[in-house]
Amino acid sequence: MAAALAVAGGMTAATAAVAEEAPQHQGGATATLGGLQTYDQAVVHDNGSSQQVPAGLFEMTVEGGGTLQTYCVDILNPTQNDAKYQETPWSGTSLNANRDAGKIRWILQHSYPQVNDLAALARKAGVRSLTEQTAAAGTQVAIWRYSDGAKVDAIDPKAEKLADYLFHSARDSAEPKASLTLDPPAVSGRAGERLGPVTVRTDADSVTVTPPADSVASGVKAVGKNGKAVKSAHNGSRLYFDVPKDSPDGSAALSLQASTTVPVGRAFASETRSQTQILAGSSESTVSATATANWAEKGAVPALSAEKNCAKSGIDIAADNKGDEPFTFRLMGVEHTVKAGASQTVTIPLQEDQPYDFTIKGPDGFEKRFKGVLDCRTEGAATVNSKAQPVSEPSPASAGGTSGGTSGGGDLAATGSSSNTPLIVGIAVVFVVLGGAAVFFLRRKDDSPLDAEPGGTGNDNQ
Repeated sequence: MAAALAVAGGMTAATAAVAEEAPQHQGGATATLGGLQTYDQAVVHDNGSSQQVPAGLFEMTVEGGGTLQTYCVDILNPTQNDAKYQETPWSGTSLNANRDAGKIRWILQHSYPQVNDLAALARKAGVRSLTEQTAAAGTQVAIWRYSDGAKVDAIDPKAEKLADYLFHSARDSAEPKASLTLDPPAVSGRAGERLGPVTVRTDADSVTVTPPADSVASGVKAVGKNGKAVKSAHNGSRLYFDVPKDSPDGSAALSLQASTTVPVGRAFASETRSQTQILAGSSESTVSATATANWAEKGAVPALSAEKNCAKSGIDIAADNKGDEPFTFRLMGVEHTVKAGASQTVTIPLQEDQPYDFTIKGPDGFEKRFKGVLDCRTEGAATVNSKAQPVSEPSPASAGGTSGGTSGGGDLAATGSSSNTPLIVGIAVVFVVLGGAAVFFLRRKDDSPLDAEPGGTGNDNQ
């Protein structure tokens, strides 16, 4: 065991150089959380206690340009100031198991800020007037009642009346489509062929297609169904990688980018333990996606992509093997084989709030890394059988907002979320597999420093 732990320490040091790699992303908007911008106060009743919390709209800054307004859907889980969020399907969040998720979208579509005529909204709620602050608070309270099943009331009587109106009026609405995604995001094949297709799904009018970085030297091009080079695409476009016949075994990536308003009701999840957000409003914003291709002359030729599957409490690894030999990989001590010419989806089971970080290796130096955190339940649902109490500064406050409207707390580096920070090196659990002469490691980060900003008690479910 001592020798195995020494090897584990060496692996930790070896992976530090790539610890800041971006996690997998199916496409869409990527944004940084700024904190609460428009809010008032509410009271959460839980386990016989009551606690006052701020309730309202967050603001996010989109990478590449744009601004998003969001409400939260996990009242007991703190946010992390400056946390990075990615547009995510409901299937990868707590909304997957929430039969009222569609009602939350209805609330978003029929309240502030989508409805910015506050006088008209006040009449529907049966009150004389609403401010932006009380409208935001009432909307957030109504959402919490559906997202968390929370017993929560707005302190301002007008905001409470709005919350009641929205809660009782809500009807099911369908999940909105992604602003930009690719199907599939990874393809494979042989040199001399057009690899694909990769189908573009978007609500943008036009998408810019950027060819592989070394396309001039390699000759690899992005083409359409007719074989002609493409520089732009639209919803439904089918893209291919045109790989010259004499190309050595290798890989390439296409970058796609567009400007659009992200649909109301899209979920945004963080790769840290920062509460899930749901979109209430969007400016014209930059959205992006990446398609990859791998090719080889012989042997296994894998294409891999990953997506959170909250219905199965795990990560779906989609593997497509266009080679003439089986592709075999191991994850968490289990071997998986994809036959030549076949496709297979493998679900890797994980525990709630479990960080994951694994690399799948293939022939000729092929590597694909996936990392993130499985966050499929609200904090209340995750601790329903425990005696956990609400944090002293629930989700909105920990993002930097306070009842006085000031901001505080550290950024991610200060609170210990950087993968280079010693506080989250974590505990290595070493499995020595006899007979196979292989050692597998499952590292879990100690994310307790992320659970609360200074002044809060945080939530610790480990």
